[in-house]
Amino acid sequence: MKASSAPGPVALTAAEIRRTLSARAEPSRAPGVSRFFKTGAGEYGEGDVFIGVRVPALREVCRECRGAGLPDIRALLRSPVHEERALALLLLVDRFRRQDETGQRRLYEFYLSHTGFINNWDLVDCSAAAIVGRWLQERDRAPLDKLARSRSVWERRIAIVATYHFIRRGEFRDTLRIADILLEDSHDLIHKAVGWMLREIGKRDGAVERRFLKPRAHRMPRTMLRYAIEKFPRAERQTYLRMGRRTQDAGARVSSRRAAAPGPAGHR
Repeated sequence: MKASSAPGPVALTAAEIRRTLSARAEPSRAPGVSRFFKTGAGEYGEGDVFIGVRVPALREVCRECRGAGLPDIRALLRSPVHEERALALLLLVDRFRRQDETGQRRLYEFYLSHTGFINNWDLVDCSAAAIVGRWLQERDRAPLDKLARSRSVWERRIAIVATYHFIRRGEFRDTLRIADILLEDSHDLIHKAVGWMLREIGKRDGAVERRFLKPRAHRMPRTMLRYAIEKFPRAERQTYLRMGRRTQDAGARVSSRRAAAPGPAGHR
């Protein structure tokens, strides 16, 4: 008698997945998580809704619901609830890994058409390298440059974090190119992401990171520089920070003098 084959993933609907996820929620955690992800008025996560599901529980639900179809993943990704969007992206990453080239292209295009819902740093970080980076591995990397010049902070973060896929394979050129585009970006979340990717390069090849930093450290936002040099020896970190500080202090003095100078008549 033939042994029966193992059952495949169960195809749950979006409504069933929401109920499964809600069962893992810890409402008492929601206020603290909301503060952590800056959901207040004027903050980068303004208006985002949390129900208090921990990341390990999210990954467990993803395993349970990996048979979800793309329409149900789309419904979750468009949800106002942060954890539902996070789960949608975990499901999308899992689905992407199991697709052929045609299926992966469809999911890559789906991802880039929904960046408005990939709207916090953790959502970018759990998906950009696994989908955008992996799809572009053997293809033209020009889409990264377009993302890096976007008005959307989330698309700019996708551009740099996607290159983590290449870094893991010992390819640094695209990360360095995108880092140059974002070097003087105004957003703290970009400073952190660029510094993180530069640090990841340094963990694999310190000489490459140092060649990039030396002519640029004086222009880099301080947070970006701090993240980039986090693994350097203490004395070397201080040297780089002094380089950055001298330039920033000089810039502050110039700005101060300009502010103190009298303006045209009627504008003093």
